Amino acid sequence: MSRVSIKQEEALSIKLNHLMGVGQHRKLDLYFLLPKEMGIGPGTLDEETYHQSAMQGRRSYYSKGLHLPLVQTRFVAQKKRTIDEFRLYQNLFAYQFAVAVESDSRELAQLSDPNEFYPALHELAEQVERLLKKFRRNEPSDEKRHSYYENADNYLSWLCEQRLLKLLAHAPRSSDYSDIHEQVLSLCRNESAHRDKCRYNSSQTKEDPNRIANKMLLLRRLIQQGVVLKEEVKGLGVGLKKMATGLATTLIMIVVSSLIIKAQGVFNGLTIMLVLVLSVIYGFREIFKDDIRNTIWRFLRRGKPRWHRVLKDTKSKLALARQLVWLDFVKTKELPAPVREILKRRNRQNKVDAEILHYGVSTRVTDSEFLAGYSTIQEQVVFSLVPFARYLERGKAKLYHEHEGKISNESVERRYQVNLVLVLEDDKNGAEYARYKITMNRSAIVDISQSALPEGINPIAEPKVPEEIIEALAELEVAKEKERKSKIKLETEAGGDKIKDSKLGGNSPK
Repeated sequence: MSRVSIKQEEALSIKLNHLMGVGQHRKLDLYFLLPKEMGIGPGTLDEETYHQSAMQGRRSYYSKGLHLPLVQTRFVAQKKRTIDEFRLYQNLFAYQFAVAVESDSRELAQLSDPNEFYPALHELAEQVERLLKKFRRNEPSDEKRHSYYENADNYLSWLCEQRLLKLLAHAPRSSDYSDIHEQVLSLCRNESAHRDKCRYNSSQTKEDPNRIANKMLLLRRLIQQGVVLKEEVKGLGVGLKKMATGLATTLIMIVVSSLIIKAQGVFNGLTIMLVLVLSVIYGFREIFKDDIRNTIWRFLRRGKPRWHRVLKDTKSKLALARQLVWLDFVKTKELPAPVREILKRRNRQNKVDAEILHYGVSTRVTDSEFLAGYSTIQEQVVFSLVPFARYLERGKAKLYHEHEGKISNESVERRYQVNLVLVLEDDKNGAEYARYKITMNRSAIVDISQSALPEGINPIAEPKVPEEIIEALAELEVAKEKERKSKIKLETEAGGDKIKDSKLGGNSPK
């Protein structure tokens, strides 16, 4: 997996994914350039509300051997571990297996060409089937362990069936790949029969879609225990906010008191005119009080983190990492010099006035060891672009064509381009950069593409593949080759037997 990646998650959301090791200190900055014609800015988008409602993050243990093509070898030695260790490693396997299936199926759903979709679907189905078989090969005999195994097996079987059926339901139509379609359907039927055979779900649960969906949601939460880290989030700047309120009140009272004293000097005694003037003064105070306070508050907290997050192991309660989070609108002059240089190299048509939304997260991982055998934390942050699309215009224009005297027209959708610059800094490498172009309309993200960087700007480098992963992949290839040769040998022997039987049949007496 890449050190940092940006991918489309749903129709109007993108996902940031990155890995952090023991003792690592990392700073990630994302700069969203939102064209002003989109109508997004400090006046229409509240940063704190966006952080709470439109950003979802999850942090968990991660092992490189658990993605779809590989299997976690430590799980095989389950009998040597305690029940708690068995449950923890099984949950880690099941959780990352589920995340991998969801991620791969989402990427596959974006393919519209049948020649690309069906071979990829066939490969995904084979990997799913292979991993499920290896998982069930290690079914525990102990009753206490078996209850945890049943929960994981039930959920993984149901999830894989649902994901494959969803892909088939929205698959591009093609009669050339009916055999692959039937193979995937057969796998789904086998998984349904497997759950019925093991009596994982009652007949009432299976017949009610709401009950089965809620039960699987509960099983998902059970397998996340011990894997997904507990988060403690605290808002920063409470003292500064109180200071801003006090300072705004002080300034307003100075102005109001001066105006009252001046009004008393102009009007002698308590008259109706004096009462009206005082009412107007206090009315203006209420109007400008919040604006002045918000202006002072934005000035005081500019460039400072908004939240502090502590990531803890759910079992040991030990703090594994601490994070500082930024989310605010910044001006162009506040951008780092390399980021401004990257934005200068855009095409002329892309150089439009834009509001810049900055998201930053600084993570310091503890030097102490994680859960036995693991040394990596995976952080995934999903940014919903629905608040960005709320103010976008629908396509109203039409494009006209003439052909042989006949005039036809097509509706044209209104598209917007959001530039995203990603900056990665860690304790081992200097600052590295990447630029993405997100093309979207009111209802969906049309395309996400990575753009080239100017010379002299360090791009985000891909990590070196660890030796154990290379060895595991090599072993997998060797196993595939052996399986292929054994199939050829069996087919050859079967063919020879048929020829032999036919010869015997031909020489036999009538």
